[in-house]
Amino acid sequence: MSEMPRVAVLYGGPSGEREVSLESGRNVLQALLQQGLDAVGIDVEARRIGAQLHASGAGMAFNVTHGSFGEDGVLQGCLEAQGIPYTGSAVLAAALSMDKWRSKQLWRAEGLPVPEGVLLQRGAKVPDLCAMLGLPFYIKPNRAGSSLGVSKIKAAGDIPAALAAAFAQDSEVICEGAILGREATVAVLDGQALPPIVIETPREFYDYTAKYLADDTRYLLPSGLGEDAERQLQALALRAFAALDGRDWGRVDFMIDAADEPFLLEMNSVPGMTSHSLVPMAAAAAGQDFNALCSTILRAAQRRVENG
Repeated sequence: MSEMPRVAVLYGGPSGEREVSLESGRNVLQALLQQGLDAVGIDVEARRIGAQLHASGAGMAFNVTHGSFGEDGVLQGCLEAQGIPYTGSAVLAAALSMDKWRSKQLWRAEGLPVPEGVLLQRGAKVPDLCAMLGLPFYIKPNRAGSSLGVSKIKAAGDIPAALAAAFAQDSEVICEGAILGREATVAVLDGQALPPIVIETPREFYDYTAKYLADDTRYLLPSGLGEDAERQLQALALRAFAALDGRDWGRVDFMIDAADEPFLLEMNSVPGMTSHSLVPMAAAAAGQDFNALCSTILRAAQRRVENG
């Protein structure tokens, strides 16, 4: 890399994804230090982030603060106000990608495939969801990550507890028809779509335990989808990423139904960088180890600064 200022690796934060973010941050910080960069870690405190950034003396930020505050545009706005360049998507793209319902509305307007669903506000009357969506369907917080508060509904009796779990995470909840098939993800890195990964779990769905704790989750890479299907997924991921104005890096998640038709689930603007995380797996398959991945993300942000 050309001359790089001190880099603050931002991690932790106040969300339910704090523990995952702490691991992501430790890994990224170690990778930057191993490459001889002047880097310092900051465990983000929402009310003190301005002072933390000033005390760090950093001239650039590498953001791996997952979930609310770090991934929803708020931290990005703080960095903009401080005049500190940072990795990843800017305020609007971060806010949109964190908002699953509104990102899907935008994708639908772009002609991209999304599941059918309904948005519920806390305290509003709950419609007959089984009649609207059929069984099974999912109930999930609109603005939360790592599958926190997500439930698969297989009977009407499951609904009250699932709504309570989802509303504990957010004031808005999505009820969404289930796409029965395979779950897949495509990482986007510096304008390129990386090899797709198909995810298999013996659990009901790819929940928090399957993502971060279980040893029986399978990641198929190569995906086994075939070249044409992989290219279709990659092209769709790039379109979805661009539609939300994503930049530098991210991840787009899909369900593929029994007819091999893909449906967009969500975009992650600050994906995990842990030992179980998907972007490092995809990058490794494309020939970039973890250190090179971190370097690519940081270089993309640096180029933006150099180009004005």
